Amino acid sequence: MPEPAPSPASSPGAALLRDHTTLRLGGPAGELVVATTEAEVLAALDTDRPVLVLGGGSNLVVADEGFPGRVVKVATTGITADVEGDDPSCGGVLVTVAAGEPWDRLVEVAVDRGWVGVEALSGIPGSVGATPIQNVGAYGQEVAQTIASVRVWDRALRGVRTFANAECGFSYRHSRFKADPGRHVVLSVTFQLRQGTLGAPVQYAELARTLGVEPGQRAPLREVREAVLGLRRGKGMVLDDADHDTWSAGSFFTNPVVPADQVPEDAPAWPAGDGLVKTSAAWLIDHAGFGKGYAAGRVSLSTKHALALTNRGGATTAELLGLAREVRDGVQAAYGIRLVNEPVLVGCEL
Repeated sequence: MPEPAPSPASSPGAALLRDHTTLRLGGPAGELVVATTEAEVLAALDTDRPVLVLGGGSNLVVADEGFPGRVVKVATTGITADVEGDDPSCGGVLVTVAAGEPWDRLVEVAVDRGWVGVEALSGIPGSVGATPIQNVGAYGQEVAQTIASVRVWDRALRGVRTFANAECGFSYRHSRFKADPGRHVVLSVTFQLRQGTLGAPVQYAELARTLGVEPGQRAPLREVREAVLGLRRGKGMVLDDADHDTWSAGSFFTNPVVPADQVPEDAPAWPAGDGLVKTSAAWLIDHAGFGKGYAAGRVSLSTKHALALTNRGGATTAELLGLAREVRDGVQAAYGIRLVNEPVLVGCEL
């Protein structure tokens, strides 16, 4: 099949990926295609060239050499609600969201309209389409709790497929989509949310303290959103061009899940089932000697949160990965626990 001619939104060899990632890192794209409709997304994927699908760029670390193939920036938008009418007592709403819709825009709309279930995920950068891949979560909520289905283009079968929640293979920061990278391109996500004025029960102790409630209690939706945004801003986790602490990919390492006897005595620990516990990567990093603001030239740990690796301006991906290796290896030397990166690495490795 002949490759379709580039659309007007195609920019061969003209784009630097640092302009499309929150880390402000990454070399040139062989070709950048901005797709604003689902049809344009599918047309852009119809190529024999290597393809990198890009949303908000908040969870990517791209090599200094860039990406030699076609970069498809998914810029589709749209939020469509279908109030469930078969059982009004359920008070539910199905919300289908285009993959390119900014995630926090969805949360803002949900809070404004009294849709319950994503309010604690306020302020997370990136697009809706990226959230099921990582099973994005924060402050006691994760998208697996509210996703009803994920609609994708299956590049192996060359067709559109819809996966129900139970078919998505969700676990901590993981899914079937992450397990098979490059195969599934998310087109839209449907969420099943409840209707009400109070948020879901607050599960995260820090958020509960901020709201002045006990864990397990509920608080007004708007108050939950504002509290989360305040906590995230205090940690440099809400994008701000003037604040280099936000020039990051968010949390760079996942919280490790390990046997209980491997966790240091004073470290935070939460049951994870099967004799395993989840502990705090930030605690391990800090106690291994890498405190907030630990710097290596033009990259450093955030001055607000030890878990974020940041570009202080003019850095390279190689410098960032060098710091990441230093931190990872230092934690392993101190505690025998090997941290795993959360962002997706493109053209590079840790």
